[in-house]
Formats: sequence, C-alpha cells, structure tokens
Amino acid sequence: MKSSGGEIIVAGHVCLDIIPKFPDTRFAGEELLRPGKLTVVGPATIATGGSVSNTGIALNRLGVPAVLMGKVGDDLYGKAVLDILRSYGDEFVSGMSVVKGETTSYSIVISPPGVDRMFLHCPGANDTFGKEDVDLSGLESVKLFHLGYPPIMRRMFIDGGKELESIFRLAREGGMTTSLDMSMPDPASESGRVDWKSLLELVLPRVDVFLPSFEEVLFMLDRPLFDDLMSGRAARERVLENGEILNSLASDLIGMGAAIVGIKLGEDGFYLQTSGSRDRIREMGKCTPWDVKKWAGRELIAPCFKVDVAGTTGAGDSTIAGFLAGLVKELDPEEAMISAVAVGAFNVEKADATSGIPSWKVLQERVSAGWQMRPVSFDLSGWIKENAGRVWHGPRDGVRNAD
Repeated sequence: MKSSGGEIIVAGHVCLDIIPKFPDTRFAGEELLRPGKLTVVGPATIATGGSVSNTGIALNRLGVPAVLMGKVGDDLYGKAVLDILRSYGDEFVSGMSVVKGETTSYSIVISPPGVDRMFLHCPGANDTFGKEDVDLSGLESVKLFHLGYPPIMRRMFIDGGKELESIFRLAREGGMTTSLDMSMPDPASESGRVDWKSLLELVLPRVDVFLPSFEEVLFMLDRPLFDDLMSGRAARERVLENGEILNSLASDLIGMGAAIVGIKLGEDGFYLQTSGSRDRIREMGKCTPWDVKKWAGRELIAPCFKVDVAGTTGAGDSTIAGFLAGLVKELDPEEAMISAVAVGAFNVEKADATSGIPSWKVLQERVSAGWQMRPVSFDLSGWIKENAGRVWHGPRDGVRNAD
C-alpha cells in the first residue's frame, strides 16, 4: 500500500449493480417473471454498489478523502468495478484486492414501475473477504476505519465473527477510531441463522461507532418483535413510541462495548445514544472528540429534512458518510447528526446512490438557509426539541439533564 492522504478507510462489501430500464408501464410481478415470457427493456445502468462504494464515494464528494478496501475477482465485472471507481481517482483503487479466479459480486436490480424492487444477488468475492484484504501500511494519516455489510459477507459471520473481530482489533492497534455498519440478514439464509447477539458481544468491544438500521438491530437482538413488525402484527409507530425501544436496544449495544450507537430510522431520521463513561469516549482513537463531556451520555434524534424523493438507494450509506465526516471534522453530536440526515436528504433527491451528494460547503449552506425538517411519525412525549428545532433531546440525554 502506498502512502495516502486519506482520512477514512471504507472496507467491506462492494459489488456491481446492473439495473435494466423498464418502459413506463405497470407490471405484475408474476407476469414479469413468468417462464417463457420475453420482456423488452431499455439500456441498463451499470454502477458500483455496496458500502465500500456508496459510503466511500459520498465521503469523497463531501471533501473527506477515503481509501476503499473491497475485494473483486479478475473477471469482466471486477474490471468494471475498478474502472468505475478509478473514474473518481486512481487512489480509489489502490486499496482494492483483485483475486485471480474469484467471481466479482453483482446484483441484477429488477425495478419496473409499480412493482417492488427485486434483486438477483451473487455474493462472489465478498464471501472470502478477510483480514489479509485489509492493508494498513502507509496509511498513517487515516483517522477512522469503517466496515460495512458483514451479514452478506460469509467469512465475517461464520465461526462466531472471529475474523470480523480480528479486523477491528487490527484497526484499533493502528490507533484508528473504528466504525461498523450492518445490512439485513436474509432470514432464510445461513446469515439468518447466525447468533448475532453473541457475534456482537465479541466484536463491539473493538468498535467505537456502531451504525445499524432499526430493523437490522431489532432482527439481531429481538427476533420475536422483529417478526411481529414485519408481519404487521405490530405497528411501527407504536413500537417506536416515546423512543423506549430505541433506548433499550442502544443501551444493550453500549453495554456490549460500543462507545457510540447511531440507529438509522429511515424517513424518521437518526437516533443517537452514547456511552455515559467519559473514559470509554476517550478510548476512541484518533477521532476522540475534543470535548468529551459533550459526547458522553447523550440521547438524541435528528429528523429527516424535507425533500422530493427520487430514490432511496444508498440513503443509509450516505447518512453514515455525513456522520463520519462530522466525527473527522470534530463536530458536536448535534451538528454531526444534522449533517448526517442532510447528506441522506441530498442522496434521495437523485435515483442513484451517490450523484446527489454535494460538497461540504454546499451542504452546510443549505442547512443554514432554513431547510425544513419532516415531522417524526411516532410520539416523542417526554422529549424536548432544541438546536433551532432540528434535534430532539431524549429524557436520558446527559447534557439536557445537566441543564
């Protein structure tokens, strides 16, 4: 690895997305996929996908240099992934692993008008990604190590997550702040049968910032409630009412070892809880906050900004990019959260994963110009809205209670 000016490593899942363009007519799913049927489509969009691409490119568009570490094969799809990433700069491919004889991960995204998206996904080389694919030599300037999507990377979850834990141990030994993003396990797959609670208990002591979605962490820590939510037996707004379930889940994750837990809430925004231990916050490596007391014992929700939604591909990855950029820029938690949901809002104004992401200057100018926020869909009784009405402070927020 050559010396790099990158500030964040983004490692983990990367793939090639193939997205055929369908005519503007409505299809029924069973007719579209009926055996023997020919459906005429338009040109396909070819793009990179996965956490490595989505979060990494978003960070670079924000002006935070990222080093990408993913794994592809030496096939045509692998060449396409590298060519697309190289179009953003040669440094984008310097940390990528290319393995002879392996298959590059790809997804065929079937998204006709009026029909829920369907995916044909090949995990490919992501399943064999491991510690040997993380080369930290020559990266002394890097402050933060982020890894995404272990539930769809087989080597990350087999054997109780020992390989995943070893990667985070390596990053921590390098003095980096560590960050982990999840994806939803397929309940019918090998990943869906993993004891995720035990895996998190092993890995989170090495993770400073844990950034799952609400549904992902519910699947991993409370499967019966997850099943009730997915089946419609439990209403989402009732499950989230007053934020009690969010507090409980995040408290469990902090008890497992994380310093900061950020839970993505989709159109309801972003929930944050941090460890009440200032000593734990001080152990966060190169991105340890300059004012530890502002980060210890926090409980906050930042709603989403109002936008016209063109697509949600990569929205969670972009939100993470905004939050990690805030950490690198030493923002207070409220400012980092507002930046996170702002980047997510810019993302969904475009149909693809990254083209809507602006520079950090443009982002902050729009936020400062009075950009309105959406209401949260669930009841927040007992919470207080502060920071110009942009952040809700929870009942257990340490700074609020100190006031």
